[in-house]
Amino acid sequence: MLMPKRVKFRRVQRGRLKGKASRGNKVTNGQFGLMALEPAWITSNQIEAARIAMTRYIKRGGQVWIKIFPDKPITEKPAETRMGSGKGSPEYWVAVVKPGRVMFEMDGVAEDVAKEAMRLASHKLPIKCKFVTKEEEV
Repeated sequence: MLMPKRVKFRRVQRGRLKGKASRGNKVTNGQFGLMALEPAWITSNQIEAARIAMTRYIKRGGQVWIKIFPDKPITEKPAETRMGSGKGSPEYWVAVVKPGRVMFEMDGVAEDVAKEAMRLASHKLPIKCKFVTKEEEV
């Protein structure tokens, strides 16, 4: 699973998922991309499941880039614990994804193969996604 090697603070506040993605909203490395259409927290397990689905379908041909990284720790308190006594311990890591963010990129395969691989990957994610291609710069 993806997670930071070390962080400055173990626990962070939840924050808000407002606005559109201002960074990471274009296909840069590859030719095809998978763009988020909704805001969400994507866990490291979901990122890994989507990556495996894509690489299995393209049978290790081409190249896949993961453009999001889970750097936000999510804490949980144990079940049947009374209120108070501080914040819970970190349980898993999430990437904060806003609408318009390109989460995965792919290159070295045909467009129909890339589209199907991205479709399989999008089923592993908790949000609506869109298949996008690199716009030719004029």
